[in-house]
Amino acid sequence: MKTLRTVVSAGAAMLLVALVDVGPLAAQELSFHPMITEECEEQRPELSEREQCIGWAANACMENTQGGGSTMGMNGCLDAEWQYWDTRLNQHYKEAMARAKAFDVDMATRENGLLSAADSLRDMQRAWIAFRDAKCDFVRSQWSGGTGQGPAMLSCLMQETGRQALWLQVQAGNM
Repeated sequence: MKTLRTVVSAGAAMLLVALVDVGPLAAQELSFHPMITEECEEQRPELSEREQCIGWAANACMENTQGGGSTMGMNGCLDAEWQYWDTRLNQHYKEAMARAKAFDVDMATRENGLLSAADSLRDMQRAWIAFRDAKCDFVRSQWSGGTGQGPAMLSCLMQETGRQALWLQVQAGNM
């Protein structure tokens, strides 16, 4: 079975194209359960504590999926959690943007010559994506083309996306 993820970084995209052949570990065969992450978060009220939950579901997936400790298994589980965090990030970004736009209206930002919260949030998120991709490309480069580069890259993408999703959740007023 082949899957493909879209990534902004050209380096990351090339890596993931190489990783798409997950063979017998099709997505539906993975033992990935995001509720593990959600239960972890429920026990941790502070943002810094919730960040510790990033990776729990992927680790459980690797432990509970036949072949989960193989490179393909790790790739599948890490990618599943990355996709989970990416979905949350996009939802919280939309919520934070709506909040920022409402703030701009309330403050009559443009009329007063003030910096737009919505424009700043958009610019920050674009810069963050470039930073995340560059950071994870660097992490991948440390593996010199070895089989560990896939899990290292996906772990980095998962961690960074999870942190940003949680931060945006705070900005959206949902934490």
